[in-house]
Amino acid sequence: VVPAGRHLDDPVPIWLNPNHGPLLTSLLTSGLVTPVWCTSWRKDATTIIGPLLDLPDFSYLDLPRPQITTSHPNGYLWKRDHVDAWLGTAPVVWVDDDFTALDHIWAADRTAQGCATVLIQPDPYVGLRARDLVCVQNLVARLFENAATSDE
Repeated sequence: VVPAGRHLDDPVPIWLNPNHGPLLTSLLTSGLVTPVWCTSWRKDATTIIGPLLDLPDFSYLDLPRPQITTSHPNGYLWKRDHVDAWLGTAPVVWVDDDFTALDHIWAADRTAQGCATVLIQPDPYVGLRARDLVCVQNLVARLFENAATSDE
């Protein structure tokens, strides 16, 4: 594929599993989540990746384009500060293959403060698996159930 800012003679290889499209669509249209792309692909995720998997259109976090040479310039995933600010106190199940131990500590601290935070980290050499999506579905259902129970 050719993301924005790249030349036709400089495409980016991506590996997608077409079987994930229906699994993701089921989760995204369940009404239990507010899906948001949080990727360095930015809007290209909605216009390139989403259509390849036949996903419904949904928003993206317009991340900056930092001048960094590693995805962990402060020891944690560079996107985290932007995601944290955007989330506020909302619960989150975040799927990314590039978390560090500091990201997992952040998630545990955020959860301890009452903001349920679950990080799902697929193996970057294997990619997202159907079982990862089932895990997300179960976690979201549990979070939704716990929120409904605490409101009673």
